[in-house]
Amino acid sequence: MKREIRPDNIAAPAANYAHAILTTKESQWLHTSGVVPIAQDGSTPADFDTQLKVIWQNIRAMLETAAMKPSDIVSVTTYVVPDQDLQMLMKHRDFALDHHKAASTLVIVASLAKPEWLVEISVVAAGH
Repeated sequence: MKREIRPDNIAAPAANYAHAILTTKESQWLHTSGVVPIAQDGSTPADFDTQLKVIWQNIRAMLETAAMKPSDIVSVTTYVVPDQDLQMLMKHRDFALDHHKAASTLVIVASLAKPEWLVEISVVAAGH
């Protein structure tokens, strides 16, 4: 069981995410490592848009393997290098979550482990 926490005495979230998600102890938990934009064939797309598509495809595959779905995601942490289109990033997140709200953290970093990686995303999911 999950529910969004919306305190009345703090400002609304800056985008389509939840400040907090409360889960119950009956949940099964999935914690991903940082998911990087490596396609199944081992290649890394050059453009930001395709890197986001690959990452979310990989996250969906992990969820499906765990018998979970995007609506089970309770937290998203995104690391992105400077000068990327943050509106595009949020559009991909919202589409991948099917407009379900999760807690969300965005961190702009100087670089990631490989110079061709423009973004890395990890998620936490809680399901039944």
